[in-house]
Amino acid sequence: MNIYDFWKAVLGQNENEIRKYFQNDAYINWHCTNERFNVDEFIIANCEYPGDWEGSVERVETLNDLIVTVVNVYPKGRNASFHVVSFIKTKEDKIVSMDEYWADDGNAPQWRLDKHIGKAIR
Repeated sequence: MNIYDFWKAVLGQNENEIRKYFQNDAYINWHCTNERFNVDEFIIANCEYPGDWEGSVERVETLNDLIVTVVNVYPKGRNASFHVVSFIKTKEDKIVSMDEYWADDGNAPQWRLDKHIGKAIR
């Protein structure tokens, strides 16, 4: 499975292409919002989300049948930014399950800034 092509389909909100990457009985967990989707529901959540999206795959790690990705996702207007960490389990080169953790990008909280700890990554 080409993980970069998968993310291109997801970011492009391309229903037909996304579907090709999944086993029929696959499930997708979005842990941050306590939701589980089947493939059809995941496609609705992804493809009917308002606006057009872009992003970049920042990291890919593979261990046997598990692919872990870190992707920066943002609307084309770049008025927001998110990072998603995905644990993608595959079988016969198709996704059987995916556990995702979405986070809004933003500034460090004021209490840490006040303590002058940490520094910007980029």
